[in-house]
Amino acid sequence: MRRLVSCLLCLGLAACQSPNPYTASSLPLPPAPAQAATTFDASAYPAPPRDYGRYRSWAWVNNQLPAGTSWADSAQIAEAVGNGLDQRGLRPARGPAAADLRVSTELRMETRLQHVQDDYRAGGFGGYGPYDRYGGAYGSYPVTRTYQVQVMVVRINLYDGSSGQPVWSASAETSSQGSLSDRNDALRTAVEKALTAYPPS
Repeated sequence: MRRLVSCLLCLGLAACQSPNPYTASSLPLPPAPAQAATTFDASAYPAPPRDYGRYRSWAWVNNQLPAGTSWADSAQIAEAVGNGLDQRGLRPARGPAAADLRVSTELRMETRLQHVQDDYRAGGFGGYGPYDRYGGAYGSYPVTRTYQVQVMVVRINLYDGSSGQPVWSASAETSSQGSLSDRNDALRTAVEKALTAYPPS
């Protein structure tokens, strides 16, 4: 047994000392193109944070008021959005070409499903007891009803006045029920809700 183990060890050592039949080889790297030293790859770096403080003035996209709907006319929408922007320090530009921001607004009606759960009581009557005035042992069971409701959705988009790139966008919705005065209040509320997150922190 010892001789067998010794023979195996000798064979293993002899195999380790044999020359390696494989040789390392590699091709040289091709030379870099001439423009590589002067070309800047912006995609290799994160975008710098946007300075929202430099936006001070605004104008409508294409210098056109937002489109009106049967729910609110163009002037009402423009007034609500203008007041909301004014509360955030954004003033109408003196000239369309000098606007720091371009603004577009979309108003549309959408249908939502609203679920309402009611609890109904059921049971029987009996003699006087601790459960009820007449002694009936009552229980309740939930009943869920589904309604379709109309809501008004307001979307506000802001674009850089120089580059035209999108800067910020948000939307909000509110109930469209009620009188004309109630709808005007709902429009202002929806605009205020949409602009709550501007400027982003």
